[in-house]
Amino acid sequence: MNVVPSIPRVLTALAEWGACLVYISRYEKRLKGWKLWGVLGLFLVVQSTFLHFTGSWPVALWIPCMAVAVGMMFLAIALCCNLSLISVGYCTVRAFLLAEFAASLEWQLYAYGALRLGRDSVFYSLVFALAVYGVVFLLMYRLESRRAIQYPVLAVRAKELWPALVVGITCFAMSNLSFVYANTPFSGSYISDVYNIRTLVDLSGVVILYAYHIQRSELRVQYELDAVKNILQNQYVQYRQSRESIDLINRKYHDLKHQIAVLRSEPDARKRADFLDGMEQEIRNYEAQNKTGNSVLDTVLTGKSLYCAKHHIELTCVADGALLEFMDVMDICTVFGNMLDNAIECELSIPEKEKRLIHLAVYSKKDFLMICCENYCPREVKFRDGLPVTTKQDADYHGYGVKSIRYTAQKYGGSVTMEVRDQWFVLNILIPLRREEN
Repeated sequence: MNVVPSIPRVLTALAEWGACLVYISRYEKRLKGWKLWGVLGLFLVVQSTFLHFTGSWPVALWIPCMAVAVGMMFLAIALCCNLSLISVGYCTVRAFLLAEFAASLEWQLYAYGALRLGRDSVFYSLVFALAVYGVVFLLMYRLESRRAIQYPVLAVRAKELWPALVVGITCFAMSNLSFVYANTPFSGSYISDVYNIRTLVDLSGVVILYAYHIQRSELRVQYELDAVKNILQNQYVQYRQSRESIDLINRKYHDLKHQIAVLRSEPDARKRADFLDGMEQEIRNYEAQNKTGNSVLDTVLTGKSLYCAKHHIELTCVADGALLEFMDVMDICTVFGNMLDNAIECELSIPEKEKRLIHLAVYSKKDFLMICCENYCPREVKFRDGLPVTTKQDADYHGYGVKSIRYTAQKYGGSVTMEVRDQWFVLNILIPLRREEN
């Protein structure tokens, strides 16, 4: 140990700060501007001071001190990023292992070069550390940013955190075993072996966690796609059921017309004639409702209208269904089925029945198809990644309805926006129309 000194604790603190910065820059911030940099600056000062003054403590207190350092990394990420505590713990494990690798690599290269040439100084050590840390963290940031486009939201579950913890703890224990216990089958006999073991084990841990992160994200996306496809299929099944039910009702009304004609041919009282006139008027009103020019949209709207009427929800619709001819049947069912289901679910939570209002509009504006659904929403709605956050407890299994709407709109080159204006939840879909459709 006298040949190569231990890594300066200040450089270790700088590595941990830089590793945290890599992951903090990746996700949605809880703090912004000077508050964000103020917390980061305070974290760097506190971490450096703590590691510097605990560097001379006995080996028995070394692991508790490292645990405190990891806890401060966890706190920094939690304060700066808008993530769940489980996701923060996942980022902390990855950041800590990345910091261990960066610090070990930097000090090994510095010892091999500067110390052998007799150029050891605080200035050279700091400049060399900044250079190596910059390369390592920039490379990791680029790798993380490349995956950020495909997986923009980090949602780690508890059972996904445990493998990362096991890998992190195992790599940390094996990489630092030679510094604590020299007489083990896995310890190095020479200082060069000790640093080689530490650097290579930490590098292996970083690579393993990165591969695990990619695999976990891809499985998560595949799970969401499967859920969206399941929703698509369910909406189409609902459409088929509604179509069959409406056809049955139409046949019943058709038979009822003949019955009315027979009753009219018989002499009867004036009240019966008035009653029959009212029945005919109701039939005409039924036949005229939800005639948008698109049979699929008519079926979806009729089914939802009957449900809304049963639950005292006022649903109004102004739609030019002919504009939807270019869309697939299943896509129409998905968009309007999920859109109205979410609006109906919100209205059912409102105790005042007179405030249960939904308005749907389908029209063209210039060269775009506009689909707008508005429903009264007195409660606060939180958004993440442009989508409302589900209020259900089992959030992992909900929220795919709005994702399927966005997925379908993007299929046709369109976009979806959602917002709350004056206690009205507004969902707008914008899809470009091709010239032949115009």
